[in-house]
Formats: sequence, structure tokens, C-alpha cells
Amino acid sequence: MTVLPTISFSKISAPKKGTAVILVAKGGKAPAIAAEIDPSGNIARAMDVSKFKGKSKSVVDIVAPAGASVDRILVVGVGEGDSVKEGDWSALGGTVRAKTASDKNLTVILDCDGVEIAPDAAAAFAQGMVLRAYDFDKYKTKKKDDEDGGDKPAAQKTTLMVDSPSDCKKVWASAEGVARGIMLARDLVNEPANILGPVEFAARAEALSALGVEIEILTEKEMKKLGMGALLGVAQGSVRPPRLVVMKWNGGKAKDQPVAFIGKGVVFDTGGISIKPAGGMEDMKGDMGGAAAVTGLMHALAARKAKANVIGIIGLVENMPDGNAQRPGDIVTSMSGQTIEVINTDAEGRLVLCDALWYCKETFKPKFMINLATLTGAILIALGQNRAGLFSNDDELAGQLYEAGEASGDRVWRMPMGPEYDKMIDSKFADMKNVGGRHAGSITAAQFLKRYVGDVPWSHLDIAGTAMASPASDTNQSWGSGYGVRLLDRLVADYYES
Repeated sequence: MTVLPTISFSKISAPKKGTAVILVAKGGKAPAIAAEIDPSGNIARAMDVSKFKGKSKSVVDIVAPAGASVDRILVVGVGEGDSVKEGDWSALGGTVRAKTASDKNLTVILDCDGVEIAPDAAAAFAQGMVLRAYDFDKYKTKKKDDEDGGDKPAAQKTTLMVDSPSDCKKVWASAEGVARGIMLARDLVNEPANILGPVEFAARAEALSALGVEIEILTEKEMKKLGMGALLGVAQGSVRPPRLVVMKWNGGKAKDQPVAFIGKGVVFDTGGISIKPAGGMEDMKGDMGGAAAVTGLMHALAARKAKANVIGIIGLVENMPDGNAQRPGDIVTSMSGQTIEVINTDAEGRLVLCDALWYCKETFKPKFMINLATLTGAILIALGQNRAGLFSNDDELAGQLYEAGEASGDRVWRMPMGPEYDKMIDSKFADMKNVGGRHAGSITAAQFLKRYVGDVPWSHLDIAGTAMASPASDTNQSWGSGYGVRLLDRLVADYYES
């Protein structure tokens, strides 16, 4: 069970109990407050004996000597003071949380010799602490700490001491909303598919109405009426009915054109008739990582009351191989009227997205559309698990996404597109086929989606390597990462709020 620290802010003073954290930059010295916490000078001696130099995330753990005002002191390295970015503050917060999870009272003194710690940095530090505390163990009847005798996470009261508590509180109110959006996305990805089907996922999204998000849920009957033959073709092999969820956040001016985010929500992907190998198939419960990110994003935007009009759309289906499932060679008609020859039923995400993209374009006339999907294994071969693949028809939007990724830590890398790749998905029997062969698999998938966006500025994020089973980090130890929430929240905040 996740036990989150309770974050508060106060003016800098010597703490009187619990654990104190002191920050030191590379080549710097402990702040003046250290002498009040430990008049004996033991902090400086411990730093010297341990050869502590202030390297980023390095830690000296000190049992407080007699006369100290606290029980335990942690000295944490900040790194090069003039190059510490927002993501570095989040990582430091995660490091501190990892070292202090069992402490009931924690005070972090955000004062560092030679480093200015602005309210944004303080909020990022707090966000890192909260995200590191996330733990998805709701289905374990016996917790790991019970088995190994380790210390359980405490219901921790965390005080961040800063120069301007009131300013930090305001920034943290928004940053906390983003953190909870990330954790919602993680929850959705981590849930097993027998618990989270299309209907259940739609209900989780509907809960965002409590934050002021307008929700509309389209049923199978309504999608048939709209002509969403591509999405419905994927769903027809499952006994669980599909859903299309439309989420609207109206935080901008009435005349402002909305921006739109669309997520692939395949709650479980067997591959259909083109069935996947058994090994690792359990990971396909995370094939709805794009829909999870969009849902988490809408939570984040509503929680911080973003001044923008935003549409979030998620196509929710299950891809199963029963007697009613679509076959390789079937031809389906998408909502756009374009026909698709289904060469491989395991290339199903693009069939879900193409109808969702067309519906979004035609219904809401957005300023731009960005879709997220755990779409291809090929993107892992190209980029590994540290960056998502970025495909776009618009250089400005692609540039904004890249900058938002560098700032937020959810990084992207732009991949090529072009008519030479488009030819690879031309079909003999229909307008297009849903795969183009082994070569350039991520690119041909993007070319497929591009046929459904028209002239709208658009980007496709292939998050197969980053949304699930991505490498553990200072702020995430979970299988589901929540990738995309911070990226897109930052994009909206930096470029599209009125």
C-alpha cells in the first residue's frame, strides 16, 4: 500500500526532532543552520571522514551526537550548483525519500551554499519524494516488509524549510496535482486485465468528473453508428465491450481552440488471431499505457486548474482470439471511410487510434492532436527505454515536445517520416494495410496514423519502451512509470495556457 509523505513548508530554522536533511553543493560547505542543529561540529567531521564532496545524490548518514536537536542527520549532495535542473531536484527528492521512508518526522532544509532554490525547485523536490513513495502492492496479502523484517514506510510528516513558504505552497499545489496524475497513470498500467477491462477503465476516467472534467462515454452501439469499423474490428474477439471515453477540461477562454490528446487503451493484447508468443505475454496488461497517460494528464490539468481547453480521448478495447475475432486478410472500413486490409491482428493499436483521431479531428477541430501509444516493439530496438519515439507532421509542435521532454524528464527523440515509407503500407485490396513488413516498423505505424489527421498539427508518441517495465529511477520503482503525464502537462503549461 502506498504511504505518501505529508508535505508542508515553513521558514528555515533548526528542527527539534526526527531526521534533518542538509544539502551541500559540489565543492561547497554545509549551510549555517548546520551549526544550530549540531553545535559539536560532527557534521563537518563526518563529511571529511567520508570524503564527501557534494556529488549529486551522494549521502552521509549521521546518528546525531549528544547535544544535537534531532536524532539523525543526512547530508545530501546537490552536485554542480549552477547546473542543477528541475529534474535534478526531483531526483534528489526521490533519493531523500528512499533513505528516510521509515522516519515519521523529516525536515529538509532547502538552503544550499551557492545554489538558489526557487519555489519551482522546492516543489520539484517534494514531487520527487511523493513519486518515490508510490508502491503498487494492493494484491499482496503478505507484504515484503513482513517477510524480511524490514522497516515499513511510515506515515511521514515532511517539512520543507524554505525562504518563502507561501510561494512554495502555491507552486506545490499544482505540482502535487501532477504527481497524483502520474500515480493514477501508474495505477492503471499496473492493474491486472481481469480487474481493469474497457468498462472498468471508463469508470476510472469518469471519476475525474469530481475535479470538473466533463465526461462522455461512447458505447459499442454509438461507435457502430459513427462507423468506427477499425476500432470495433479489434474489439469483436472479446466478450468485453469496447468504450470510447471523451474527457473535456474547459479551463481556458470560451473562444480558445482546444488542444487534444488521444490514447491507445488496449487493456490486454493477446495479438488476436496473430497470437503473441506465451513468454512475456503477461506484460500486455500494460498495452493501455497511452490511455493511462491521457487519463493521468487530464487529472493533472484539472487538479492544477490549467488555463487551457483540453480534450482527452481514449479508445478502450481488448484484443482476444475467439471465434468471432477478426482474421488476417479481413478488410475493415474506418470512420474516415478509408478501408484497411488487416494483415496482422497484432498491429491493433493503430486501428483503435485511427478512428479516435478522426473522431477528434472532425468533432472538436483542435489546435493540435497528440496521440500516445505502446505501439511497436521496433521503437525499443531504435531508442531503448529512456526516450519515447516522436513522429510529427509539424516542426513547431515537435520542437515544443522535445523541449518539454528535456525540462520534465519524460524525454523524446524525433524519428523520420516521409512518402517513401508511406508506400510500404499501400495495399492491393484496400486503401492501406495495417503493417508494412519488418523494416521501419515504428515509422510505417506512424505513417498509417498520419492518414487520419488531415491538416491538423499532429504528433505521435510511441511509448512502448517508456510506459511499462522501464528502468527504475530515483522517482519511480514501479513497473508502470506514468510516462507522458509530466511531458504533456509541461507542454500545456509552457506553450498553451492563456
